[in-house]
Amino acid sequence: MLAVSSYPPEYVKQCRANVDALVKAYKKVAVAAKGDAAVTKFAPLFFNHLVLALDEYFVHRLRNVEGKDGNPCNEVRVLATSLMLHDGILTVEKSIKLSPATSVLGLEPGDHIDLDEKSFAKLATAYFDEIAARFT
Repeated sequence: MLAVSSYPPEYVKQCRANVDALVKAYKKVAVAAKGDAAVTKFAPLFFNHLVLALDEYFVHRLRNVEGKDGNPCNEVRVLATSLMLHDGILTVEKSIKLSPATSVLGLEPGDHIDLDEKSFAKLATAYFDEIAARFT
């Protein structure tokens, strides 16, 4: 699978369900731990890595279908690349017009990426909605 211009709606739905199940499992652990500091330290590690999962589900998406207008697909791509290659510091490709004012998370280039449950949920929802709109 080298380049994908569309995904079956069932695939997008299943990917969203997989992510929802992981977030639900995290919530159960966090509740069971009752505010343990270890959970607080674990949260950004977990949710940052879930961004990598979001990107990987649709890693072969065509850039010309995705666009470069700063949409949630671009944001996830930039976040994943920043996490993998730039030590979690938001680094935006010059070709992508990602603006903090219009992005889902509002991060600025140079910001450290430390997602929590709320920010990840907001990002995931916007991402799956954008994937469905552009690729199904």
